[in-house]
Amino acid sequence: MNISSSEIKGIVKEIITEIQSVRFYLHQHPEPSFKEFNTADYVRDKLISWGLSPLTGIAGTGLLVLIEGKNPSSHTVALRADMDALPIQELSDVPYKSVNEGFMHACGHDVHTACLLGAVKVLNELKHKFEGTVKAVFQPGEELLPGGASMMIADGALKNPDVNVIFGQHVFPDLPVGKAGFKQGQYMASCDEIYMTVRGSGGHGAMPHRCVDPILISAHLIIALQQVVSRGVNPIIPAVLSIGKISSDGGATNIIPDQVFLQGTFRTLDESERFSAHEKIKKIAFSIVEGMGGELDLKIDVGYPALINEEKATASAKQAAMEFLGAENVVDLPVRMTAEDFSYYSQVIPSCFYRLGTASPDGNFKHPVHTPYFDVDQNALETGVGLFAWIALKNLGNQGI
Repeated sequence: MNISSSEIKGIVKEIITEIQSVRFYLHQHPEPSFKEFNTADYVRDKLISWGLSPLTGIAGTGLLVLIEGKNPSSHTVALRADMDALPIQELSDVPYKSVNEGFMHACGHDVHTACLLGAVKVLNELKHKFEGTVKAVFQPGEELLPGGASMMIADGALKNPDVNVIFGQHVFPDLPVGKAGFKQGQYMASCDEIYMTVRGSGGHGAMPHRCVDPILISAHLIIALQQVVSRGVNPIIPAVLSIGKISSDGGATNIIPDQVFLQGTFRTLDESERFSAHEKIKKIAFSIVEGMGGELDLKIDVGYPALINEEKATASAKQAAMEFLGAENVVDLPVRMTAEDFSYYSQVIPSCFYRLGTASPDGNFKHPVHTPYFDVDQNALETGVGLFAWIALKNLGNQGI
């Protein structure tokens, strides 16, 4: 084989206008998790127009497509992109603003999908020059439990052929365009959702002695639950418990309600500590609420596991990035307590999930993800397409190119 990074970059420059147009279209037409019907059709039609034969209907709206080189059974590398959008109203005034009321690509999944399509197009032009197979995984539902990755795996996305290693990239407004970030080992936290209903007995705010005040109980409960992190989890293991929503079934300045509803999240990097903490949460919550005369309904929805970047795969991807972008443009990342359903892949096969710089050098495009003004510098797509393709080629059986 004789494929150079400059050859990859040359092909990317030839197709980048098309790929940017793809991103504009996807950004304008965001769809919620597991309802990416138009998106899936658009991706399918693009792949077919390039002479490929995608497999559709995986986990509902997911797609798979193979780019087979010489000796295709020798090694299989997978590249993954998620396709769903968020229930956020876009506030930016750009020509490609979302036309779907109440939804936008505020987490960059339009960029991920466009970059994977671009990488597929590059690799398809070079398939006569490399050995092995690249499997492109277009995944639904990253933003919603149980997570599209788990469903893709259950539907056999990592089989036929068996995937040896998988890579995913994610937009990162903390880095400027042209840079990428990597973290070996534990990188992102597990993510579980906590739902609690505290039931008491409401009444007049001036006569609390005749009530069982669920607001007071909830206040004690929120404070007490912090013991799970401060005293119940090994202090060398990062963990966080946050209550993000509190509401009641009534109440006013002089009315104590009957019920209070709380929602929160628990996250950690250790799977055994994770489920031990669940039991501590339950024990503390019931003892506080019942001890103060109330009743409690508690549900913990088990979400995504911790994301672990396999050391060999990550070292290989980082080295490839240094070759493709220059060592000065590759950075080491710290652990994050955010979560990603790519973690399901990382639990079953060697995986690497890395970050793609999307901010402009002049300081634009730095709004965080999951906000109504999030956007990326379009030049990030050129980096994302080329780097994705280059990492895949460098990992086809760890063969030199």
